[in-house]
Amino acid sequence: MPAIADLSFDSPFLLAPMAGVTDSAFRSLCRRMGAAGTYTEMISAKALLFGDKKTAALLEIHPEERPCGVQIFGSEPEICAQGAQIALELSHADFLDINMGCPAPKIVNNGEGSALMQDLPRAAKIIAAVRQAIDVPLTVKFRKGYEAEDDNCAEFGRMAESCGADALCVHGRTRRQMYGGQSDLQAVLRVKEAVNVPVIASGDIFGPEQALAALRGGADFAAAARGAQGNPFLFSQLLAAWRGEPLPAPPGLAGVIAAMDEQLTLMCRRKGEARAMPEARKHILWYLKGIRGAKPFKRKFSAVCTLAEFRALCGEMLERLGDQAAVG
Repeated sequence: MPAIADLSFDSPFLLAPMAGVTDSAFRSLCRRMGAAGTYTEMISAKALLFGDKKTAALLEIHPEERPCGVQIFGSEPEICAQGAQIALELSHADFLDINMGCPAPKIVNNGEGSALMQDLPRAAKIIAAVRQAIDVPLTVKFRKGYEAEDDNCAEFGRMAESCGADALCVHGRTRRQMYGGQSDLQAVLRVKEAVNVPVIASGDIFGPEQALAALRGGADFAAAARGAQGNPFLFSQLLAAWRGEPLPAPPGLAGVIAAMDEQLTLMCRRKGEARAMPEARKHILWYLKGIRGAKPFKRKFSAVCTLAEFRALCGEMLERLGDQAAVG
């Protein structure tokens, strides 16, 4: 089975970390659907040092989510090292990831995330400091490069490995691309050729074709991010393709509603309904993408405030559309 250091996984398919998306409820659902491992949302090392309660709340990990890694970000080696220790103390995560690939302006402008791809000496100090501070497997996520024409991912990967990273997660876009264009799988595979640790392919994993292409090319894992939004069913498809089995049929509307209900029920249980339901609205809209005839219901779902309201609206939608409104 695939492994990172001494941590084994059931398959090579992971749920990638996404801020505001991969909360505890969604991780639990994706794990049940077939994801072999999950990550928390991206967490500020500095906020952990300051004792921010909202940040600490992101570290709640339940048994059914494991193996689960906590992802931190920062720009100062000592703060990242201390933040990593705090994150593990609070979460008891199975592994830890340092985000050096986030392209968001508010992150990059602070010298964090993918900004570190322009400062390899600082990135090296951060990785080495964190490696020395923790005793669980350490992974590092980064991109193809920073500027549109950059391609320093192989060099960055060699540096990260030399500083103690146990695995590397590579997104095949530059920072300038953000999430536009296509992810460059060949860039990911160049990193694989340059290092001796496992490589996780990230970017445009929307179905079995992309995931298996990454594995056939030499990647050890494939991590789905946007492809899993509103589509935890993706992992059952990836597993079937990997095993050489027939792909499961796309879920009908009843199956989509069941998955939504499972996720929202967990969100309400773990966060409280008043906080969970506003956060759940974007997830609902992702689930409804591709459902024929769902457009009139989207505005109503965008205003639901309780689980009871959500369930009543789901019942109305199913009665109106029937279970033949399959995901397109």
